[in-house]
Amino acid sequence: MNRSLRTRTLLALAVIAVSLFIAVTVPVRLGLDLRGGTQIVLETRSTSTAKADAEATDRTLEVLRGRVDALGVAEPSLLRSGENRIIVELPGVQDPKKAADVLGRTAQLTFHPVLGTGEAAGDARPLPTKQPRERVLPDESGTPLRLGTAALTGGHVAEAAAGFDQQGGAGWHVTVDFRGAGRDGWARLTGEAACHPAGTAQRRVAIVLDDKVISSPQVDPSVACPGGIGDGATRITGSFSPEEARELALLINGGALPVPVETVEQRTVGPTLGREAITASAWAAAVGTALTSLFIIVVYRLMGALAAVALVCYGLVSYAALAALGATLTLPGLAGFVLAIGMAVDANVLVFERAREEFAARVRPSARSALAAGFRNAFSAIADSNITTLIAAGLLFFLASGPVRGFGVTLGIGVLASMFSALVITRVLAEYAAGRPGVRRRPHLTGIATTGAVRDRLVSRNPRPMRHPRRWLAASAAVLALAGAGIAVRGVDLGVEFTGGRLVEYATSAPVDAERARAALAGAGYSRAVVQSSGPTQLTVRVASLTGAEEAEVTRTVRELAGRADKVRDELIGPSMGAELRRGALIALAVALGAQLVYLAARFRWGFGAAAVLALAHDVVILVGVFAWLGKPVDGVFLAALLTVVGYSVNDSVVLFDRVRDLARRTPKAPLPELADRAILQTLPRTVNTGMGAAFILTALALLGGSSLTDFALALLIGLVVGTYSSVFTAAPIAVCLHRRRTPHRRPSRRG
Repeated sequence: MNRSLRTRTLLALAVIAVSLFIAVTVPVRLGLDLRGGTQIVLETRSTSTAKADAEATDRTLEVLRGRVDALGVAEPSLLRSGENRIIVELPGVQDPKKAADVLGRTAQLTFHPVLGTGEAAGDARPLPTKQPRERVLPDESGTPLRLGTAALTGGHVAEAAAGFDQQGGAGWHVTVDFRGAGRDGWARLTGEAACHPAGTAQRRVAIVLDDKVISSPQVDPSVACPGGIGDGATRITGSFSPEEARELALLINGGALPVPVETVEQRTVGPTLGREAITASAWAAAVGTALTSLFIIVVYRLMGALAAVALVCYGLVSYAALAALGATLTLPGLAGFVLAIGMAVDANVLVFERAREEFAARVRPSARSALAAGFRNAFSAIADSNITTLIAAGLLFFLASGPVRGFGVTLGIGVLASMFSALVITRVLAEYAAGRPGVRRRPHLTGIATTGAVRDRLVSRNPRPMRHPRRWLAASAAVLALAGAGIAVRGVDLGVEFTGGRLVEYATSAPVDAERARAALAGAGYSRAVVQSSGPTQLTVRVASLTGAEEAEVTRTVRELAGRADKVRDELIGPSMGAELRRGALIALAVALGAQLVYLAARFRWGFGAAAVLALAHDVVILVGVFAWLGKPVDGVFLAALLTVVGYSVNDSVVLFDRVRDLARRTPKAPLPELADRAILQTLPRTVNTGMGAAFILTALALLGGSSLTDFALALLIGLVVGTYSSVFTAAPIAVCLHRRRTPHRRPSRRG
């Protein structure tokens, strides 16, 4: 065993051992749809300066969403109920009372000059003097301070962060950085305080949070009068515990609520998906993965069996990474892993097809040398396709929020795990097996000693699809027009996450199983209803819209199950994916596509990058159009599927253009259409085998996964077919046409 193989073996064993330990000892956090969680109902209150109307409640909801993200709760659900109520559902929250307290605090932060000591401590109150803007508040030790008008507010704060100073003796503290006019205001405030003698009350600056002095530090003697602290930064100290410091930084960063909120209800709710649906989904995933593995084994024999083992290791590594990072696993979030499984299979297929080419081209071939060349030649395609996906995942995580951000997390983890599985684990197993004497004597056992049925048929026919690229573009344009007609004629049926709807809560006389209620409502024609149990005799039904007659039908169905069901709440609800979240998701997606375009242009050509992005847009429009014609809902699950299709589409285009680049290096004078034809023929076996492998798991999810996964798997199957087509017959023709426009054919000049 050579040194490089020994190093990869030790690395693979170490990662698998650590992953196994984490998987056994650290439980993964499940989302609200899989195990339920805590539900908090907040009610906004009007003040003398702000009315708690629907608009103010929506602004409050967005501030709360930022606080929930800062709390570390992944995949939360926040929606407006009625005009002034907000329903917050938090999966995996260990201390719901503390979460409700943090969410409900208004966090009004102000910075005041200290005018002196007051006469009495107590709550904030105006002084009965000729200066009504002054007030008395007790400091941290209870000493009353006379405070002047607020010089700065939380709006002047750029960022707050909790830190620990072991050397300086300050312990846990919160650093605050000011921005814009706040920097000059902080210098002016501290400069005025520095003009008073040390030790006096007037040399202090009071930092007030929610009418409570949380810190009133003396300005250091080194600060000049009246220059003040000019770097726009301060440190809040006060014997904080780690939790108190982090909570304070969270509140300052989260901003003030537009209107105060009050917790009116707090309880535990059940999962939005039933236990039977989750079990069916798990079985579907297992059956699909087994069929995919069996297909790889049939096509690639021994190498396929080893790739299947590596696929199991991929599942272990990705699960352990998810658990170690504390990420929350939800049903839409599983979309990222479905894409990563496809990419893991694709990487193995790329390597094995490259190894087949090397084996057929050599005079005295060996399976081990062909495999080494296969890994070497396929590395650039694997790296480029995974990096483009990681760019999208990273930008979705940093720029988006809610379920889109959760998709970015799971996708990033899955892609990294799939790369490790394909490039390290599979390679260790394959090189070790190919070096065994029995395998060396029987190379046909490896599965790479044959060119394969797909390549044999292509070689015999030798088609040239890029001879007339505009014909393929015309066909794509026709399909796009048909999809656009579906969107225009049938319209897009947005789900309750985007449009809001109606929430009806029942108090039943007997316990009602949520799974039975879902099945009964589906039988009555309400298959999209979201049903949750919020107690042994509490049931909540959430749908996109209900007329009076439809609400009566829902109530009758519930009463047939429970004997008696009284409505305790019947309210209109806002979308859980509000305008701010949708806007952030669109911005994140647009930036991700732009970043992918720049990367592909740098790695290939501008024409190739533009062709890949245009083909991606083609796939998205067609998928939305097909769902419009079928009358399927466009909801959060569809959004996850759409993002997955985007990853598949870019991946296919990258593999094709990588082969074009490779061929151009070997024959630099060959015209691009000829190179594209050869690249299509050479990569088609990989495209067919990868597509078949992914189709098995998606078909199993569609047929066995239950209603919760049917639409998701259907969207991915459509996207798989469209993405495979577009990478060959849309991206390649666009690249050829763009190349011809940049390098027009020059006719030879005539000599007189």
